Amino acid sequence: MFTVAVMFGLGVGLFVLLVAAYLAWSVLRLDAGNDKMKAVANAIQEGASAYLGRQYKTLAPFVVILLLVVGWFVGWLTAVAFLAGVFCSAAAGYVGMMVSVRANVRAAQAARNGLKDAFEVAVRGGAVTGMTLIGLGLLGVCTIYGALGDLGALIGFGFGASLISLFARVGGGIYTKAADVGADLVGKVEKGIPEDDPRNPATIADNVGDNVGDCAGMAADLFESYAVTIIAAMLLGVALGPQYVELPLIIASVGALAGAAGVFFVRLGGSKNIMHALYKGIIAAALIALIGFYAWFGTDINLLLASAIGIAVTGLIFVITEYYTAKDHAPVRGIAEAAKTGAGTNLISGLAVGLESTALPVLLIVAAIAASHALAGVYGIAIAAAAMLSLTGIIITLDAYGPITDNAGGIAEMAGLPPAVRKVTDALDAVGNTTKATTKGFAIAGAALGALALFAAFAEATHLTSVNVLNAGVVVGLFLGGLLPFLFSSFLMKAVGRAAFQIVEEVRRQFREIKGLMAGKAKPDYARCVDISASAALRELMVPGFIAVASPLVVGFLFGTEALGGLLAGVIITGFLLALMMANAGAAWDNAKKYIEDGNLGGKGSDTHKAAVVGDTVGDPFKDTAGPSLNALIKVVNTVSLVFAAAIAANALNLI
Repeated sequence: MFTVAVMFGLGVGLFVLLVAAYLAWSVLRLDAGNDKMKAVANAIQEGASAYLGRQYKTLAPFVVILLLVVGWFVGWLTAVAFLAGVFCSAAAGYVGMMVSVRANVRAAQAARNGLKDAFEVAVRGGAVTGMTLIGLGLLGVCTIYGALGDLGALIGFGFGASLISLFARVGGGIYTKAADVGADLVGKVEKGIPEDDPRNPATIADNVGDNVGDCAGMAADLFESYAVTIIAAMLLGVALGPQYVELPLIIASVGALAGAAGVFFVRLGGSKNIMHALYKGIIAAALIALIGFYAWFGTDINLLLASAIGIAVTGLIFVITEYYTAKDHAPVRGIAEAAKTGAGTNLISGLAVGLESTALPVLLIVAAIAASHALAGVYGIAIAAAAMLSLTGIIITLDAYGPITDNAGGIAEMAGLPPAVRKVTDALDAVGNTTKATTKGFAIAGAALGALALFAAFAEATHLTSVNVLNAGVVVGLFLGGLLPFLFSSFLMKAVGRAAFQIVEEVRRQFREIKGLMAGKAKPDYARCVDISASAALRELMVPGFIAVASPLVVGFLFGTEALGGLLAGVIITGFLLALMMANAGAAWDNAKKYIEDGNLGGKGSDTHKAAVVGDTVGDPFKDTAGPSLNALIKVVNTVSLVFAAAIAANALNLI
């Protein structure tokens, strides 16, 4: 089955990995700064590497159990593909993160030479994650399909990727927000010291968390979205003919090339507008992708338009998310104004913005679904989703840029670099906050469209032609599916709260017991806070993961495929809305705080600032733990259902 499309995909995958290797080399050959900078950077590297190692060891027994279950109930080829998906997803996050934690110190050193040099280091470091992700994704899907010619095995690959995505998002999210919340509550609110102050014992843990959450976690998340959307579109193409099965591979390959080219269009011009420079890369990638789509299937105007809809959704979701989360716009400034009367009004305003921010993305997705379905039916929706996710490489570049610049600022602060350096890293980090928010919007929208394609593939596999809400089993499934995102988010929010409590107590203890710490004459025990965050994340990630994997199996085997269809519909709808609300509210609270820290409404240390810090503290687990993890929940539930569809259809008890 090594057809032209498969060989093209393999070639593009290898090429993109070579681009990633070149970008990594171009960053790692740069000066890493003085010994003090290297010591801070090494502590971040060691913490991030140790956490991922412990995470993968913790997951190993769970992976082995699922490998045996898939092999026994579905087939051993699917089980092997499942293991390949686990490996590729884990590798995508690990490789990207290992470069990011080395790019951070080089970005800080480059900031000595000015904004342009530091910006280029951060972008190239982020691009390594993006290019590694799509390269491994294309190689994995094309190799399995080419060698086995078995679409069922490909579903196993998607399941493996989904599993790692879920645990990377959950574990990384708990880690990063426990440390961040703990550092902020004691450092900023109680002690009045700056973020990343070397006296704060939680500072290293906070910087480690940026990488395991925003870099490795997001990489695994979008790797899985990228892979399963391609696979779902291929499955839906079976009814139309062989060329339609392989078309998603072409779309993914063309998008990968476009994304790799887009990285080199990211240039900081004379205006010094960082966001515009980043957007130039996305616009260039989108235009190149559209040209490539036209060159490949320009005669099929319906599919060409469906792919254009997917590209358009990418651009529009960025515009919408930026409006609700960037400091320059009314929603964030309104939240900052609300902080003048205290934390309560700040929280109310942020929640209102988060709730409102769901409307435009939903209308956008509805319009995209309606238009692409009118053009080419359910397959058109899958093509739109595949085209959207084909730009994942350049999108992840912007996301991974964020933790690199955040860490660069932390290293500059802890190493005592001149204020001019911190001014450069602060400018980069301020934009990185917005890019992390906008890429989360992309990830959520991509999860929704990808899940719809998976749902359609599940319906075809089980011959489910409708979801009848007058059927009692379907109603049971709908309610349970609607419940899942809320229950799942509850576990994660409580996990962050428990872990943050431990961090707060530890930081307070060190300030109380280590003589001379507040005066800067003694060194804090950074390793203790790193260990608390890591232990809490690993302890808390298993229950939410078990819920995500077990719930579709329990509902399916007890109540049948129609009830399971109801569950999938419920989890897609409520998960999409709740993820949007949490991600946007959290980012808006964060940037409202930063707007005040820029000197507005009283500036740092004012009562308004303290109220905004409380809002940001609530928003942290919203935007970086629960919200992004819902992407993984939606896709895991759908992927598990698809993997076990035949077994459920044959063995369901149909109790209702």
